Amino acid sequence: MEFLVPLITLIILEVILGIDNVIFISILADRLPQEQRDKLRYWGLGLAMAMRLVLLFFISWILKLDNTLFTFLGIPFSGKSLILILGGLFLLYKATKEIYHQTESPDKDSPVHTKAKSFKQLLLEVILLDIVFSVDSIITAVGMVDELWIMYTAVIVTVVIMLIASKPISDFIKKHSSFKILALCFLMIIGVSLLGEGLQFHIPKGYIYFSMFFSFMVDILQMRAGNKSSTKTA
Repeated sequence: MEFLVPLITLIILEVILGIDNVIFISILADRLPQEQRDKLRYWGLGLAMAMRLVLLFFISWILKLDNTLFTFLGIPFSGKSLILILGGLFLLYKATKEIYHQTESPDKDSPVHTKAKSFKQLLLEVILLDIVFSVDSIITAVGMVDELWIMYTAVIVTVVIMLIASKPISDFIKKHSSFKILALCFLMIIGVSLLGEGLQFHIPKGYIYFSMFFSFMVDILQMRAGNKSSTKTA
């Protein structure tokens, strides 16, 4: 039973790291017709699991991504750091673009609103982020446990949890616009974190998740206060 502690610990850590993926997919899915949204979530998370399982087969190659390829301005760059930098920049771009669309509130007839993306285009964007999060996830897992079967089990259990939680999270974000902006800000912070980590400036993830949890609770309190005031007015 000694395997339970590292297994449960790894599952919890993978679920926390996977929240970013769920939020990103949920926001992208909102751009599709209703009947295709669940499909994008399932495909996106399913591919995330497949990528992680495949990467575990090439664990020795994944570990080599931590080796320094070159040094620039005194900063060592590895394969992992280059992937994190590109992923961070992509996440910053997507989150900033979505925040602009949400806050500018264009008219329904404007090009910004009517420009729709196909399922394949959005799935490609999900795959790009899946690659970044998968590499980070697998390297984190390797640093925590030695047994390969524990890593496989943790990945499968984590993705099943994410699949179950994705629809409620997506529905909640869609229903409350303020939480959608908060989620996008969260993705921006994750993008900055990935960029910083790629440049060897490590930001403790505990700080990031605590600050976002605090902001989430403040938003919840504001929403409850608004509901109470509207009830009294009525």
